[in-house]
Formats: sequence, structure tokens, C-alpha cells
Amino acid sequence: MTRAYRLALIAAAFIALFALYEAVTSFVAYTDDAYVRSDLVAVAPQVTGRIIAVHVADNQWIKAGDPLIEIDPVPFQLAVNQFAAEIDEAKAQVQVDQDSIAAANDAVKAAVSALALARITQQRAARLSAVDDVSQATIDRADDALNRAQAALSSAQSAVAATRATAVMHQASLRKAEAEMATAEWRLARTKAPAPIDGAINNLTVRVGDTGTANEPLIGIVAATGWRIIANYKQDYIRHFKIGAIAWVWLDSEPWRLHRARIAGVARGISREEGADKLLPYVAPTTDWIRLQRRFPVTLTLIDPPANLYMGADARVAIFP
Repeated sequence: MTRAYRLALIAAAFIALFALYEAVTSFVAYTDDAYVRSDLVAVAPQVTGRIIAVHVADNQWIKAGDPLIEIDPVPFQLAVNQFAAEIDEAKAQVQVDQDSIAAANDAVKAAVSALALARITQQRAARLSAVDDVSQATIDRADDALNRAQAALSSAQSAVAATRATAVMHQASLRKAEAEMATAEWRLARTKAPAPIDGAINNLTVRVGDTGTANEPLIGIVAATGWRIIANYKQDYIRHFKIGAIAWVWLDSEPWRLHRARIAGVARGISREEGADKLLPYVAPTTDWIRLQRRFPVTLTLIDPPANLYMGADARVAIFP
């Protein structure tokens, strides 16, 4: 066997293997880089305080609305009581302002009447002075009475304006107290944290006596619905995938049984660098013949999912494009 013949055989073998690989991948796409996924809801208290009750246990199945934890409501109830007293005080002050406005309006009416009378008296004195029927002192008194009546009316009108301004300020104080009361009641209601979804408590570490901090997650719930398989496929496979295509799934948590699934979606983008873009998934590339192969997440839904699924469990997937 000549050297050239041996090289030809080796080249033919490589070509045959490549052709076989292409043929096989055209009919079946297999990956062992797959796992079970569901939705994980992080439950955080909406107020800060000491936890006085934990109503669930680790790994417990719960329904939406079931109580999870309770924060000491006493400080929040005291705040509600304080704002209730401030509202009562503000309402009383608003009523006083209404009475003051009514009294000031009455004073204006009285001042208008007094001014009208003083004007008539002054005009009469002026007519009589033309025929020398009244003394100058009488005329001066009439003029002075008219001036004082005009001043009294201006003062009464200013008092009405001032009283109304004070009433506006006190009404704003009442609205502020009512808004603070609404906030305090909302905070009091948030001392009890119910479950937002059906699911299972996962990795429970919170205990009575701990401090719950607003918007910091305390409890994780693995959703009872939304189970799916995420399979990371090399980029040279995904061109063959069609939405709805049948796939076969092997679950490591339930071995020796194949589950039928359908392709629900293929990711349209991935991040090239870890942590570079939170909006795109990052899948670490694998080394295959030196070249780094990029992989894209493919989402599959199980047609008849088993009763017991575990988020993060390994899986193997075969898709027949």
C-alpha cells in the first residue's frame, strides 16, 4: 500500500465521518446541556420591622393568598392612631375656620350697612350746609363718621380674606393628614405578607425575631405552573428547529423514562460576554475541534409533565427537526 493510497483512505474516512455527522444532525439534534426551569418568585416585605410569625415551612406547597410571614404591627398601628388624631384636630380647625368666615361675612354686611348710613348722613349734612342750617362741627362729624365706616368696611373685608386664607391652609393640612393616614393604613396592611402565587417554598431561612427589610427578598417560591425545559444547542443546529416540533426529554430526576415535548421558542440573541448584558442570556461556549461553539437556549414545554419536577434538575434533549 503506497503512501498516497493511505493518505487517500484517511481523507476519505474524514469525508465519510463528516458526511455521517451532517446526515445525523439533519435528523436528530441532541444535547445534554439542558435543565428544568420554572418561575422563581422572590417575596419581599413592603415594610421594615421585626418578624413575629412565620406561617410556612421549607419545601411546603402553598396557594396564592396563604399567609407567609407577619411583621410586628404595633408601630404601624400607633402611626395610624396618631394620624387619626391629627385628622380629628384638622377637621375641628376647619370647622372653626368655617365659623370664623361666617362671622367675618356678617361683619362685612354690618360694615356695609353702617357705611350706607354714614354716607346718607354725610350727604344730608352737606345739603344742609348749603343753606347754613347746620354747623361746621356737624358736617365734620358726618365726614369723620363716613371715613370711619369706610375704614371699618375695608378692615372687615381684609378679615374675610385673611380668614379664608387661613381656612385654605388648614384644609391643606387636613388633606395632608388624610394622605399620611392612607399611607399609614397601607403600611399597617403590609405587615402581613401573603403568597402571590401557587408554588413551593424553597430554601427557607427566615425565623421569628429576624428583621424584615422593605423590598429585600426573604422567601423564594418555585411556581407550581410554568414548568419548561431549557436546552442549550450549538448554533449549527438551531437553523433546523421549528416552533411546535416534537422533542424527547430525559429527566435525570426521573430516569429511564422519555417525555414528549414541543419546541416553544428559540432565543434570538445571546450575550457574547458574561455579565455584559442582563437582557440577553449568556451561555458559556464549549470547545469542539479548537473552535468555540456558541450555544442558544431553546425552550421546550412538556406535553404530559410528570407530577414531580425540580427546578434546576439536569435533562437531556433530542429534537427531530
